[in-house]
Amino acid sequence: MQLTKPQLMAALVGTTSAEADKFLGPINETLAKYNINTKLRVAHFLAQIGHESCGLDAVREYASGAAYEGRKDLGNTQKGDGVKFRGRGLIQITGRANYYALGRAFGVDLEAEPWLLETSRLAALSAGWYWNSRSLNAMADGNFFDTITKRINGGTNGYADRMNHFLVAAKALGIPGGKV
Repeated sequence: MQLTKPQLMAALVGTTSAEADKFLGPINETLAKYNINTKLRVAHFLAQIGHESCGLDAVREYASGAAYEGRKDLGNTQKGDGVKFRGRGLIQITGRANYYALGRAFGVDLEAEPWLLETSRLAALSAGWYWNSRSLNAMADGNFFDTITKRINGGTNGYADRMNHFLVAAKALGIPGGKV
């Protein structure tokens, strides 16, 4: 399934025409690459990136990343890793370990140049990579919204906003009932 600009703008309320122009191609590339190819999968994906990126407004976490300093579970083992490897991309990839794994998958040295995840193409593709690495297509096929949210966020932070994004995306994509 490929999105049109009007679909993307309707699915992610508040997305400007300029943002849609910037992200439509990379998002469509991501959908194709990671088999996010049904209306239900796309609605779930858009709900999560819609929340994580504040509707395509933020490809870098607003917080400094200092809270991630020393978080060994994220691979942040060196001084300054928290700030250097704060959330980036449309799903806010966080931590040295994730940057390393993603960089290897894409053949890009994200440890040396973490800002590359702020480019529209890598911001979108990184979200697809993360989605795929957590087997979220299967969860979307089963309409397991809570599980998807927990696998992306580690909890239920922003649950109501994510759900609203899902309902809007489902309606925009013509999913009957648009309910989880």
